[in-house]
Amino acid sequence: MQALLNAIAQMARPTDAQRIFHGRGGLHPGCEQWSLDAFPPVFVLTSFQAVDDAALAAVHDALASRWAEIAPGEALNWVFQTRLDGRTETRLMAGAVPEPHAVSEGGSRFLVHVLKGQNHGLFLDMAAGRQWVREQAAGAKVLNLFAYTCAFSVVALQAGAKHVVNVDMSQGAMAIGQQNHALNGVQAGASFLTHDIFKTWGKITRSGPYHLVIVDPPSYQKGSFVATKDYVRLMRRLPDLLRPGGQLMLCLNAPELGLDFLQAQMAQAAPELLFERRLPNPATFADASPERALKVLLYRAPELPPR
Repeated sequence: MQALLNAIAQMARPTDAQRIFHGRGGLHPGCEQWSLDAFPPVFVLTSFQAVDDAALAAVHDALASRWAEIAPGEALNWVFQTRLDGRTETRLMAGAVPEPHAVSEGGSRFLVHVLKGQNHGLFLDMAAGRQWVREQAAGAKVLNLFAYTCAFSVVALQAGAKHVVNVDMSQGAMAIGQQNHALNGVQAGASFLTHDIFKTWGKITRSGPYHLVIVDPPSYQKGSFVATKDYVRLMRRLPDLLRPGGQLMLCLNAPELGLDFLQAQMAQAAPELLFERRLPNPATFADASPERALKVLLYRAPELPPR
């Protein structure tokens, strides 16, 4: 675990939410089980293997030492989570977690919950995607599918989007999404549909067509969305949702499904949409195998032919 300890010893004081150490990327042999995230003022250490007390003590000593250097006099707050055999155990190791706990990213504020569940309310690996939306959303009508806690909607409205339609079947996540809008003062212009996307096409279509469509589904969520069978069903709908020249951001975080999975299915289901590029992931999520990392693909609908 020396690479993890080295990363702690060299880290700057985090102000925005961010990943500090990404062992899962395979670039640090022997440290694949570890990730360390900052949700200021709290650090969250995650292990995908069982960990003994000596290892946790070594991490605590490293964090305490570095924190004393970069934040002298301030309390160290950190949480440890184990994910093993489908089970999750979370422990507060030092300090406290604010309640409510809001973090910043690129000038936006988001509520997070680091003491329960695997998903903390903000996916840090999607930071580049949110920045891209900030750059594209001015004046746009936006559709945010699988909206979760609506981070894309917040940044789109902050960037000047006309309207954002958020769709997600989780009432709890959407409630946090509405709080995120209030936290950032962008309630106007957002709507929230708490429905199964595949049963809501009428409402979704009536609000369109859209300048920008964001698709960021779970890779496998029983009863909701399974990428290997449901993504192509969704893709068939996309051309009718986009305005001429409209943009599409298509996302998938499934290590077992490579870039060719998405591109082949798009070529089959929506060949008229033009592939532009893959959006790079944040540098802190560098991966020895980019095919296994988060995939964010950008497409565009064709323009109307000149008259």
